[in-house]
Amino acid sequence: MDGIIVINKEKNYTSHDVVYKVKKLFGTKVGHTGTLDPNATGVLPILIGKGTQLSQFLINHDKKYIATIQLGVKTDTADIEGKIIQEKNVDLDNLNINNINSVLKNMVGKQKQTPPIYSAIKVNGKKLYEYARSGRNVDIPERDIEIYDLKLLDLNKEEKTITYEIYCSKGTYVRTVCEKIAESLNTLGYMKELQRTMVGEFLLKDAITLDELNENFENQDFLNNKIISIEKFFENKPKIKLNDNKLRLFLNGVIIKENCEDGIIRIYDEKNVFIGIGICTNEKLKRKCICLK
Repeated sequence: MDGIIVINKEKNYTSHDVVYKVKKLFGTKVGHTGTLDPNATGVLPILIGKGTQLSQFLINHDKKYIATIQLGVKTDTADIEGKIIQEKNVDLDNLNINNINSVLKNMVGKQKQTPPIYSAIKVNGKKLYEYARSGRNVDIPERDIEIYDLKLLDLNKEEKTITYEIYCSKGTYVRTVCEKIAESLNTLGYMKELQRTMVGEFLLKDAITLDELNENFENQDFLNNKIISIEKFFENKPKIKLNDNKLRLFLNGVIIKENCEDGIIRIYDEKNVFIGIGICTNEKLKRKCICLK
């Protein structure tokens, strides 16, 4: 089967672990669209078979997370996996709903963010966590990100934790956001829990666990319901039927003249069989990904 299946990743699995297990089940090429740390849970879109061609259309998706901050402690990785490197008193007077909501509101908008040193971003050909592990200093370039919304979900003064929902752009490091929130409350903090609830149009409510996939792998109706076909993924895009001559040219990679609007186009043959996706620019249609068996 070809397409996308949304996995609800559980703790202690890496994204690579999930890819490996799905690949073992389906016996075909498998990929993912964005790494989740082993301690994080939630939405992980997995591309199966010819669905791996869709990665180019999925890299800029906005995301939603639910995160919990542990206040009063800083770790070297900015999450629960790291080593404690600093502690600071938490002023409980600062931990009131109005104050926290004010801090969250002030963090909404376009901004620069410095990724954590323990991340897979490459600088001068090396991943940042490789510099961290070797003890070498490196200048980490800032990135442009946008936080669209932040909502307080829970405040536990006894445990000194804050749980919030964040809706943000691609490339946003929630660990860094957690640290910044703690600093704004005049203390330290690290990301204790993280659950991804949305990646673009993929939602947690539609996701399944690896156990559910294993249990229902022989159930074709289940798979048909859970695997988003390439055709369905682009169902809201314009559609064009090509005659045999134009289709042959299109499949051979020839740019053809076609009356179409700029952007992604669904391509069908004269018998209304889905062929794949093209990109139209100034009424010139070019092959992008082919879904024929």
